[in-house]
Amino acid sequence: MTLQTLLFFLVVIPVMFFGLLIALAVNLIDPSGDRFHRMAAWWGRFCARLMGISIEITGEKHYDPNANYLIVSNHAGMADIPLILGSIHLNMRFVAKEELGKIPVFGWVLKQAGYVLIKRGQNKEALKSLLKASEVLKSGRSVHIFPEGTRSETGEIKPFKRGAFMIAQKANAPILPVTIIGSNRITPKKSLRISKAKIQLIIGKPIETKEKNAQELQDITYTTIISAMKRHKTAA
Repeated sequence: MTLQTLLFFLVVIPVMFFGLLIALAVNLIDPSGDRFHRMAAWWGRFCARLMGISIEITGEKHYDPNANYLIVSNHAGMADIPLILGSIHLNMRFVAKEELGKIPVFGWVLKQAGYVLIKRGQNKEALKSLLKASEVLKSGRSVHIFPEGTRSETGEIKPFKRGAFMIAQKANAPILPVTIIGSNRITPKKSLRISKAKIQLIIGKPIETKEKNAQELQDITYTTIISAMKRHKTAA
């Protein structure tokens, strides 16, 4: 067992649990979820520092902190969500699988804060729940989604699913492509072992959605993210 694994169970989980209890009250006071997001962003930075995770961010100038985007990134590790929360200065909500909403306290807080919980599959109910994210974008908040649908075991990027790009098209919101490199080394899939790692976060230029269909947006975003990964891996 690593020191980071020990810290996760002895510090991160208790802090998260008590933070969620506070968040229940915070969300009642502020049902918009904006204050909860600020708490979640602090938690993301706290986790990174505690775990000794070094984050190198490239491309911060590519987005406006006062604007809203559909943030699309690859998914390589369990730490991706706190890393993004703590590193990207946007008022964002995550798209998460519906099962998370059934977890006591944790699920209640996510629902209160306006996170989008989606059904899996390709049926009408899945599409309906996914398109709720476009309403969040129209409200002026950013939304983050992992278009691969699941974590990559190797860190290599899997094919994207089209649903994410239907959200951007429906909300007419720009896509902010983000490439995450190295987070698979923090916690391997199907393992609770946590290790130190150096992470690269590459923020690309926003992709405008006007006059582009979902397939075109999917192709452009995938090419942007995978090109950034190849370029920065080579440079490293």
